This record gives sequence, C-alpha cells and structure tokens, in this order.
Amino acid sequence: MRIAVLTESDPAEPRVAAVPETVKKFIALGADVTVQSGAGLTAGVPDAEYEAAGARVASSAQDAANDADLVLKVRRPNADEIGLLKRGATVVAIMDPYGNEAALGEMAQAGLDTFAMELMPRITRAQVMDVLSSQANLAGYRAVVDGASEYGRAMPMMMTAAGTVPAARVFVMGVGVAGLQAIATARRMGAVVTATDVRPATKEQVESLGAKFVAVEDDEFKQAETSGGYAKEMSAEYKKKQADLVATHIAKQDIVITTALIPGRPAPQLVSAAMVATMKPGSVLIDLAVERGGNVEGAKAGEIVTTDHGVKIVGHLNVPGRLAATASSLYARNLYAFVETLIDKEAKSLAVKRDDELVKATNLTHDGQVVHPAFQTKS
Repeated sequence: MRIAVLTESDPAEPRVAAVPETVKKFIALGADVTVQSGAGLTAGVPDAEYEAAGARVASSAQDAANDADLVLKVRRPNADEIGLLKRGATVVAIMDPYGNEAALGEMAQAGLDTFAMELMPRITRAQVMDVLSSQANLAGYRAVVDGASEYGRAMPMMMTAAGTVPAARVFVMGVGVAGLQAIATARRMGAVVTATDVRPATKEQVESLGAKFVAVEDDEFKQAETSGGYAKEMSAEYKKKQADLVATHIAKQDIVITTALIPGRPAPQLVSAAMVATMKPGSVLIDLAVERGGNVEGAKAGEIVTTDHGVKIVGHLNVPGRLAATASSLYARNLYAFVETLIDKEAKSLAVKRDDELVKATNLTHDGQVVHPAFQTKS
C-alpha cells in the first residue's frame, strides 16, 4: 500500500495533509509513505522530519504520486495533479464540492475514488474525523487575535495611574464551533462579550462561557435548528426583527466577528452597510464567511477594507491556514482517523467498505462516476 502526500498547489494554502506523527502511524499499518519535497515547509515541517519518521521524500509531485494507492491532500487535486494519479487511486481531501461539479466530473473521468472530509457525518464515531470542527476551532481563535491586532486598543479593562482603560466590546455572530472558540478567546483576553445565533440551543452555551446572548426569542426562534444541528433558513419577518435588534447592538461594539455559514449555500448577509456605518471609527469586523460571499456587506475576500468613516472590514482567506502548523497537525489526525477505517489491517491494504455510513457520506466519485447523491447531475 503506497501513500503519497503532495505539496499543495495553491500558493494560498500553507497547510499539509500529513505530519511526522501520522506518517509513523501509517507506516505502522504497513504502508510505504512518500512525501513530496517541501510539502510541510509552510507548516513548519522540514523534509528531514518526514525522513526521520520513515517516509521517503520525493523530488517532484510526479515522483511522489507515481503508482500511489492513496493520495492525501488538504485541497482537491487540480487538473495537473489529477493527470499524475493512476486510475483507481483513492484521494482524501477537503474537496469543496458545492458549485464545483465540473471538477468532480474530472476526478470521476480519471477513475479516482475520492472522499470529501468536510462531508463527514456529525455522529459520535466520526468526531475525531471532523475537519470542519478542528479547523473552525482555530479560525474562531485566530479571528479574535486578528481583531485585537487591527483594533489598535487594549482588550481588557486596565486600572492605571493615568486613568482607566475600558474593556473592548466584542460581538460574535454565529455560535458554532468557530463562534464558541471566539467567545472563549475574547473572554480570556478580557473583553466584554455578547453573541447571537438563530439556534436556541446555543443560548446556554454562550452563557456558560460568560457571554451575554442577544436574539429575538420568539416561536420561530425556538424551531430554528435542523436535526443535523445546523441553522435553518429563517423567514423574512424574523430576519427583519433580528436585524433591527442587531443593528442597535452593533453600533455599540468595538469588534464584531461573523461566522455564519450554511453548507452548500452562499453565506447569509448579517451586517448591512448601514449597520457598519453606525459603528465607531476604529471598530473592526472580522468576516469568517468571506470565501462564501461574506456575512458583512462590503467585505472583500483576501482584503482589509477601511470604510470612509474608519471602520475596518477584515476578509482574510483560509483563516485556519494562518495557524498552519497547528491546523496541519489537527487536520492530519482527522485524516488518519478516517483513513484507518479504509484499511484492512491483516492484508495491509486499502479495503473500502462501501456500506459504511462514513464512506456513504463522504464518497464523491468511484469507478468513473460521481456517486454522491447530492452532486449527481440531474437527468
């Protein structure tokens, strides 16, 4: 069983799909592991550390991918990388399948058996494989660090001989994994924290972290969560009431962090330009949904926009990648935990169980076809 770890082709992607810790584990399962030279450099892992863990370091992507049974990546392989892989090879990565049906078709046509880590079901058995949670957790932390950096004032209240410095006010919109970590981090840094979400179950979580919950708590709010734990699309009437409440609240905030994403859909707009205009000069908005269109009107992917009255709208791309070493370590463990379920430990070879619920949920292409029901072309 040959496993290949490729250098990410996207220059904006500093993470890597395997670290020395997981390389050792794959070798213990009977695999030969080849890592493309330089794959881990931007994540703080030099080639020598992979070699010390027992991997072979290949000089090129072609050398690394040559005859590999299993290919590990952070992002979906591009057309050039697909051309290097043998028919029947298994590829595990964050595939970003929504809206990218043409890319899925290319992988199917090449005969690749592909698995999307972000489609992992949210069940107890798969918690250790949940890349959305591991990466969102870091994004929430980094959002507060970036917000504090751009804010230009102190976060905690300080009593000094020269007078008192007030605590920064931080408002977190969307209380998923990223939002909860943002709340906890902002609280640790001494800010006064408030948060909002359309899911009623989050109120208790917010308050348990020492923050105040802000929402219109009507009957629709009480039914606003799917069985999978995601937020439902709310009615126009509810959105209007919530927007009015949020608009009043945002005007008093120093840092606003937005984290709202619904899988497979554009990010909902939570903060209008009119709301941004009510914020004090020097205030900061961190939009963690900017790659899906953004929660903040005026946010631009990959840019920090400063409005005419001095409010910064921060739209960093790939926020987990801004903590590349930690993000890679967690992602590599997520990958290993999943890949281990695809391996026959006796035969020391890949043996994908097609009836496994994890396989059914994540398998995009197999045997020349797009097999995931959510992405099959409607005839």
